[in-house]
Amino acid sequence: MAKAEGKQTSHWLILILLALAQFMVVLDVSIVNVALPAIQKAFHMTPENLQWIVTAYTLTFGGALLLGGRAADLFGRRRVFLTGITLFTIVSLADGLAQSGTMLIIFRALQGLAGAFMSPAALSIVLVTYRQGHERNVALSVWGAVAAGGAAVGVLLGGILTQYLDWRWNFFINVPVGIFVVLTSLRILDKHESTADHSSLDLPGAVLVTGGLMVLVYALVKAPTEGWTSSPSLIRFGIAIAALILFIVNESRVKHPLIPLGIFKIRNLSGADFLMLLMTAGMFSVFFFLTLYLQNILGYSAVKTGFSFLVIPIVIALTATNVPRLIKRIGYRPILIVSPLFVSSALFWLSHIPVNGNFWSNVAPGMILMGLGMGATFVSVSIAATDGVPAHESGLASGLLNTSQQIGGAIGLAVLLGISTSATRRYVTNHAHDGALQAVQIAGTVHGFQRGFLIASTFGILASLTAILVLRHNPSADGAPGESAVGMH
Repeated sequence: MAKAEGKQTSHWLILILLALAQFMVVLDVSIVNVALPAIQKAFHMTPENLQWIVTAYTLTFGGALLLGGRAADLFGRRRVFLTGITLFTIVSLADGLAQSGTMLIIFRALQGLAGAFMSPAALSIVLVTYRQGHERNVALSVWGAVAAGGAAVGVLLGGILTQYLDWRWNFFINVPVGIFVVLTSLRILDKHESTADHSSLDLPGAVLVTGGLMVLVYALVKAPTEGWTSSPSLIRFGIAIAALILFIVNESRVKHPLIPLGIFKIRNLSGADFLMLLMTAGMFSVFFFLTLYLQNILGYSAVKTGFSFLVIPIVIALTATNVPRLIKRIGYRPILIVSPLFVSSALFWLSHIPVNGNFWSNVAPGMILMGLGMGATFVSVSIAATDGVPAHESGLASGLLNTSQQIGGAIGLAVLLGISTSATRRYVTNHAHDGALQAVQIAGTVHGFQRGFLIASTFGILASLTAILVLRHNPSADGAPGESAVGMH
């Protein structure tokens, strides 16, 4: 009995360690947002170049996740995880020591690449460490809470570090954490050697899907400013679509594909990945628009903005810790039908933010609803997306889920930012003679945010419909009351 308890304890230590690594990856998507003005001043960067400090990370991270997930299956999860976290730590140090904007952008791209190998390998280790059922659901609830709450904590931490230390500490903070994770992993992680009967990585497929996704995200980032139907935009979209079509053709012909297309026959995996794409397409806008609203419209400082966002991770943590018990009783499908509607309600509430707003009456209720929806959705969708996936393809399944999250977020933010900018421009043009120009511009900006939130609120409704029409209940994934404890596959 004592031995079994010791084994279970070590598994929870493994979960904490892997969640910490994932927290670093998620954190680095949002932590630099608050530091951008300080970086711009330090390196005299133009606004167009400045956005690449965020976008370079998202591009390489979102584009290379499938490659990272497959590499974990083929070359060993522990080896790929340790390689990823070591590179992530070294590049974080280089980020903090960067001497120019260009140098920082290059290092950010490398940091995203390291995260793309580290994140799916970590989730894959979680999937094979816990048996399918309640114990895995509890583990995935922790993982889901970290994934959902990391962005909000990043805004707070970024504000504190930038205001009281220096923007470089947004990157330096990863170094001691990364060293701790590497040293502890070497002590407590099992080898997790590959169980695949081959080690041939589909490089043509990897180049096509990574390149195609990167060009797609790049096209979506540039389209709002250059025009959706401009020649450069159409060329980029054409290249991205051609690369992704060639990728599908390649996958159907090669002996050992990067993504065995048959994995999409697992109905819950396909439905959950699409649901995740829709949810993050709507949710990423909250962090972007609300950060600007609180600082530029309500006049909050970086630190006060960060503290305001704490509402979301607190509610996520409370929700995510209770969701596994609910899944055990009713399954994940009913939750995935209802929880996206909470997110839609939150976005609809935020679509009414006024110019002279008050945080507790105009913003906080939306944040609370958002936290409830995000906590329940991220936990349940992680379970649905990995339900019924063979152990030797767990890295691929986690890579697909992460890719859906990143690409969904990039697509959603690009589209919603375009809608918001256009709405602001139209408002200012139509009200140019209504009073002082500055007041009209402020009102126009808020009008743009309102329109962005309103469109974003429709994504949750589509996600709920996806859960109704595509997902199927699988009792074995819910964790029946008499199920065995944590154990290795």
